[in-house]
Amino acid sequence: MTRQLAYAVLPSLLALHVAAQLADTAHAGTLTGTVVGVTRTPDGDPLPKTKVVAHNSADPSADRSAVSASDGTYKLADLRPGRYEVSASKDGFRSVSAPILVAAAGNIAFDLMLADGATAASPASVPAPSAAVPAVSGLAESKDVEALKQRVEQLESQIQALIAIQSREPAARPLLAKAVPSAEEPAPQPQAAAPSSTQPAAAPTVPEALQAPEPGPPGVDNVTPFAYGDFTWLNGTSRNKDTVLDTKFFTPEVRFDTHYMQDFNEPIDHTIVGATESFRSGEVQIEQASVGGDFHWQNVRGRILFMQGLFATTTPRNDASSATGQYPGNNGGVGQWDLQNAYKYVSEAYGGYHFNVNHGLNVDAGIFVSYIGLFSYYNFDNWTYQPSYVSSNTPWFFNGVRVQWFPTNKLKIEPWFINGWQSYAKFNSHPGLGGQLLWMPKEWFKLVANQYGFGQDNLGLPHTERIHTDDSIEIRFYNNPNKTGLSKVAMSLTADAGCQFGGGIQCLGAPSRNKDSFVGWMLYNRYWFRKDTLAVTFGGGDMSNFGRYLTLLPPIDGAWAATGSVYFPELPGQRSHMWDSTVTLQYMPKEYITWWFEAGYRHSDIPYFAGRGGVTPPGGDNGLPQFYTCGNGSTAGTADLAGAQAACGGAGIWYPDLRRSEAKIAAGVLVKF
Repeated sequence: MTRQLAYAVLPSLLALHVAAQLADTAHAGTLTGTVVGVTRTPDGDPLPKTKVVAHNSADPSADRSAVSASDGTYKLADLRPGRYEVSASKDGFRSVSAPILVAAAGNIAFDLMLADGATAASPASVPAPSAAVPAVSGLAESKDVEALKQRVEQLESQIQALIAIQSREPAARPLLAKAVPSAEEPAPQPQAAAPSSTQPAAAPTVPEALQAPEPGPPGVDNVTPFAYGDFTWLNGTSRNKDTVLDTKFFTPEVRFDTHYMQDFNEPIDHTIVGATESFRSGEVQIEQASVGGDFHWQNVRGRILFMQGLFATTTPRNDASSATGQYPGNNGGVGQWDLQNAYKYVSEAYGGYHFNVNHGLNVDAGIFVSYIGLFSYYNFDNWTYQPSYVSSNTPWFFNGVRVQWFPTNKLKIEPWFINGWQSYAKFNSHPGLGGQLLWMPKEWFKLVANQYGFGQDNLGLPHTERIHTDDSIEIRFYNNPNKTGLSKVAMSLTADAGCQFGGGIQCLGAPSRNKDSFVGWMLYNRYWFRKDTLAVTFGGGDMSNFGRYLTLLPPIDGAWAATGSVYFPELPGQRSHMWDSTVTLQYMPKEYITWWFEAGYRHSDIPYFAGRGGVTPPGGDNGLPQFYTCGNGSTAGTADLAGAQAACGGAGIWYPDLRRSEAKIAAGVLVKF
């Protein structure tokens, strides 16, 4: 029993001793280290989906965590130099841990062997620091603990000699790490150290496990999709590289988005028109306050992100599918139950299952965020706050079922079966079908293609179908994240085209023949400075939308997608051509926060943006936005102009103040944990 205890404890004690001796002599620098390895079962087989944590007791902010891939491999990158306790845990197994020393630019191969949860711990259950401690397998036939003590003293003498050598070569790599091969070569699969049945061999002059390694790049995860590179530079992707409160069951997510906007048209009702990100002028407003996260357990997955703030009101107003027949001209709506209130406080909610097929296969059902338009639904993830029309006017969410298939670690194929185009309900007899192809062959390149069709997505047009294509590329031209000057340069380009057809409506031809079509593009160039903590983005885009079926309806007298407005008709053939440009400055001192300032200009060939008079009638909304409003604020009760003039009498008809251009500035803070 004493001998077994010594076998189990000696590797960890020796690693701790070596770490303490080398802590003061390790090369200090600004570079970080990496730990890679394999999590294993008590039998030595790879153990996937195991939580691995590197804890730095002296600096908890330096902690890192990872989950091993399907072949048991894991990688803990960006570790600051120092002492860490590396632990592994998985349901059904006993957690294990061992100390390790990480130095600047050091790369360590380190396997972790878990013990079976149903049996007592054995020597094999102790994590085997295959490259971090000297082998002790030659001790198996020692007669007593005294032999073990002599062996430890012998190794300590050798360590002291190596420390003296390293002290004369301060730039040498840490003595505890073996070199990790390059990304082009397969990573080594170190085996867990275990007692050997052979007699002790004579100690070498310098144990192989303690020899100074050759420097090498960090190991690469070629199993988990898109984990082989750092894609946090992408537009529409969160730049967080770490999770603050991750657990093996739940990964929380918290977002805050607060801004101040000033529209130079100075509308008296403070209402900004024509965007899904800009709503109020001259006020500090909370755009989004969200709490939720991801659940994951034994391949079962689920996500919920609640939505408060302006998003909770503005997002549902762009969905006409929830209308229940109270508005004339919508063909009776689509039935009962209040879907807007049912979903208005939820931005994402789905459950699903992960299948271990190829590099992964996910099947999810619920509300998930749309990818059409490149920009993320959440402003924290984006290069700018106000995207161009191609993104701002296309869907932010889909309600249905999706399948995410990863045939390789660089390709995703994702079909959708959904209710419709950003719709809680199905408008008519056809659901929407679509999908995404995402290909990122290199860390500096992304291609995404979204396609949509079959859906009958207009209230009151039961025989009109919609098709749409949305395609983007993103390219990073330059990358030097440790440079204080220019540290990164990238661009994104998106092009969209679509139309509606059937029921007397057509995609092509003259506007007078009920043409309904959409063509648009947007281009952004971004420059990072000061080690990626400061960024400037220039860009804009253009949209031409005959029929105005994707042009956001101005909220005149409280109008929303289902009511329409007599002041801004959206009829086949009616043109809407707009363009915009923005300049955005972002300061990102930490990966969890962004301070931003933005200036933008938008123009339209038709009166569209709120002017000084605003879009709210005298006395406020009268509750009947589908009709004309009288000069005294009361409803005319009709959408017929002649009838409205007669009904309003001497009060006359009220008209919103719509302009062809808008300039505004905005600033705010974005937080995401």
